[in-house]
Amino acid sequence: MAKLWLKFKDILELVVFKHSIFALPFLFAAMVVASQIQNGSTWFGLSSLILGALCAVSARNFAMAVNRLMDEDIDRDNPRCKDRPNISGKIGRKSVVLFILANAAIFVLCSSFINALAFYLSFPVLFILAFYSAFKRFSALAHLVLGLCLGLAPIAGSVVVLGEIHIFSVVLCLGVMFWTAGFDLLYALQDMEYDRARGLHSIPAKFGAPATLFIAALCHLLAVLFWLLFVWMAPLGFVAFVGVGICGGILFFEHSIVRKNFAHIDRAFFTLNGYLSVVFFVFIWMDLLWS
Repeated sequence: MAKLWLKFKDILELVVFKHSIFALPFLFAAMVVASQIQNGSTWFGLSSLILGALCAVSARNFAMAVNRLMDEDIDRDNPRCKDRPNISGKIGRKSVVLFILANAAIFVLCSSFINALAFYLSFPVLFILAFYSAFKRFSALAHLVLGLCLGLAPIAGSVVVLGEIHIFSVVLCLGVMFWTAGFDLLYALQDMEYDRARGLHSIPAKFGAPATLFIAALCHLLAVLFWLLFVWMAPLGFVAFVGVGICGGILFFEHSIVRKNFAHIDRAFFTLNGYLSVVFFVFIWMDLLWS
């Protein structure tokens, strides 16, 4: 039993499970808005909650494990990645492949229980999630592709509740996409010199730190603008606008601490963005309850 528990912990470490918090609040934000549109209530049902969460977690597990598997040759020589379970030898390639297949099966199966559209879209979604790992091998635009991967969460929320892709979820998707691309650019600053040495494609490696900081700030400005547009289109009210304002303030603080010292990148990437996603959902939900 102890050995099994250690293996389970290694798997959680492999996919950095605790960072599932990034996408889940945006999934739930879309679901409560969709439920308000359809039912006049923010409660979308226990089955939708369970199936939506299972789809989100399994999709992220799939994407992270595929990324770890495909990046083994890159990560093996990167000092920052040497302790990852698949690099250190705690988890073998066979176990990673089985984990990938299991999560893909869970994702497709849960999607089939939601509705027909969710099932049909489950296959292209898995392709997009896996494609990111290959895309970053030949284009610096991979930061946006990663953003799209997380941005699919609110679209999924609309599909789960409404059985369709509502326009508000597309706008929210764009906001999440630029938010993710922005913080991924900041995170990639840590590997700028390594990426250059290995001939890897990233915006920091291609354009340098000052340009990356500017592009990341631009991405986050676009994220806030799309979030404001989402609030206006949903339609939501004053509380939701305040929530977006707070999220904008968190992003401003994130950039300020990274510009002062790149050693703060981990804090900005993991802690602040985790808080931001939760704040976003809470204020959207509070606005709907208030109205």
